[in-house]
Amino acid sequence: MELLEWTALELSEKIKAGEIKAKDAALAALERIEAGEKRYHCYITVDAEGALRRAEEVQRRIDAGELSGPLAGVPVAVKDNICTEGLLTTCASRMLGNFIPAYSAEAVKRLEEAGAVVLGKTNMDEFAMGSTTETSAYGGTRNPWNIGRVPGGSSGGSAAAVAAGECFLALGSDTGGSIRQPSAFCGVVGIKPTYGTVSRYGLVAYGSSLDQIGPMGRNVSDCAAMLEAIASYDKKDSTSVDRKDTDFRAALVDDAKGIRIGIPKDYMGDGLDREVREAVVKAAQVLAGKGALVEEFDLGLAEYAIPAYYTIASAEASSNLERFDGVKYGYRAAEYEGLHSMYKKSRSEGFGSEVKRRIMLGSFVLSSGYYDAYYLKALKVKALIKRAFDAAFVKYDLILGPTAPTAAPALGESLADPLQMYLGDIYTVSANLAGLPGISLPCGKNSEGLPIGLQLMGDCFQEKKMIRAAYAYEKARGSFGRPKLSADTEVGDGSFGCGIDAKPEGGKKSGKTI
Repeated sequence: MELLEWTALELSEKIKAGEIKAKDAALAALERIEAGEKRYHCYITVDAEGALRRAEEVQRRIDAGELSGPLAGVPVAVKDNICTEGLLTTCASRMLGNFIPAYSAEAVKRLEEAGAVVLGKTNMDEFAMGSTTETSAYGGTRNPWNIGRVPGGSSGGSAAAVAAGECFLALGSDTGGSIRQPSAFCGVVGIKPTYGTVSRYGLVAYGSSLDQIGPMGRNVSDCAAMLEAIASYDKKDSTSVDRKDTDFRAALVDDAKGIRIGIPKDYMGDGLDREVREAVVKAAQVLAGKGALVEEFDLGLAEYAIPAYYTIASAEASSNLERFDGVKYGYRAAEYEGLHSMYKKSRSEGFGSEVKRRIMLGSFVLSSGYYDAYYLKALKVKALIKRAFDAAFVKYDLILGPTAPTAAPALGESLADPLQMYLGDIYTVSANLAGLPGISLPCGKNSEGLPIGLQLMGDCFQEKKMIRAAYAYEKARGSFGRPKLSADTEVGDGSFGCGIDAKPEGGKKSGKTI
C-alpha cells in the first residue's frame, strides 16, 4: 500500500491536508501487522480496537484545528517495557505476563498529546537484557531483511516493526546500545538522547543510571520530530533535565561544513568486520566531502567499557528486579510452602535464563568482599571513560564509528555464546556510561545484503550537532531502501488478531492481542 511507504512526516502532512484520514493510516498499518506478524513477530500486544478509536479521536481534533504538530495521526509502536495505561506491559517476561499498568509513561503521554496513535507493544529481550530479541518469553523477532537473522536487541521488535512497515515510528529504550544496535541491524535510524532528556517515568528499570528512552524511525527527520515530542522536564523523574534547546527539527540542515569529527583508532581495529569498516570509512569520506573536518585520534579505555558496563548494569539490575517477588503483582508460583518458598519458586519460574544470569552477576559484584574489587572499580572506570570523552570533545564536535562490529548474526548464534554477545556492544556502551547522545543510521549493506550501521556520538546536550551531521550524510547517501517483503506479508484479512501464539517458557500464554 502506497501510504505505508511514506515517512511519518509525509503521512502527517497528508492527513492535515485532508488527503487521507488518520483512521486509514491506522488501518493500513494494522493490515500490514496482520499480514507480517507470523513471519516477523515484532509485537507482543496489538491494540487494534483502541488504535482505531484513537485515530478517529485524533482526526476530530485535527479537523477542529486542535492538533497541528508533525506527528498528528501517525501510527506508532511502543517497546513493551514502557508502561501504557490499560494495555498489557510484559517486558517480554513471564514475570509480568498479566501486568496491565494503571498509568502511562511520560514519553507515551507526550506522544499522545502530539496526536500519535499507539498500535501496540513491541517484542524485546526479556527485561531489556540481551542483544538479539531472542530472550523474549514470547519467542524471538526476526529481521525483515533476512528472517534467518536477528533484528538486534533489546529493542529489536521496535526496529523490525519500523523496517517491516508495521508502524511509522517506535519508542525504544537504550541501556547499553539497545536502540542503536537494532537500528543498525534493521537498516533504520535510532537516537539515544543525552541522559535525562527524556523522562524515565513509566520505563521499567534495568540499569537506572544508564536507561534512556528514544525514537526509532525510517529517517533522521522522523526521529528528530519524535525526540522533540518526547523530550521534556518531568518532576516525577529525579534525573530529568530541564532543557530549553529541544527544537531538534531546527538541526535538519543539509550542511556539515565546519563540524569537527574524530574517529577513534580503537574502534577501527581488530574485531571489526572488513565490510563494516569499509562502509564506515566511506561514510566518513562522504561527510568530509560535505565540509566536515574528519581525522583519526586515540580515545583510549575502549577495552574497559564492556567489563565496566556489564558490572554496573548487572548490579543495578539485581537491585531493580528485587521488586518482582510474586507478592504485589506479576507472576506467582502455583505451589509453594511458606513465604521464602514463594519468592524462590516465583522468581525461578518467572525469570528467563539471561535475566537470572545478570541478577546473579549483579548480586555477586555487590556482595560483601567483592564490592570494592568489582563494583567500585567499575564506577572508577566509568569516571575515567567520561573524562576521556570530555577530553575528546574539547577537540571534536562528534565521534564517528561503527554501531556494531558486524552485521546481524544468524538466529541462535549469539545465545550459544553469551560472552560474545556482550562484546558486540563494544561501540555503544560508552555513550551510556558517559550519559552521551548517540545516533545510528544506515551507511551501506554487506555482501549478503544486510544493513550496516554508522554511529555518531556527541557531547552531552549536543543532539543538534549530531542530528545535523546525520541529516547531511543521509541527504548525500540518498534513499537506503526498504527490505523486500514477501508476498505473504502484503495483504491482511482484516481480522487484526495478529496470530501471536508464542508461549512463555514453561507456562501458558500470557501475552494477549486485542
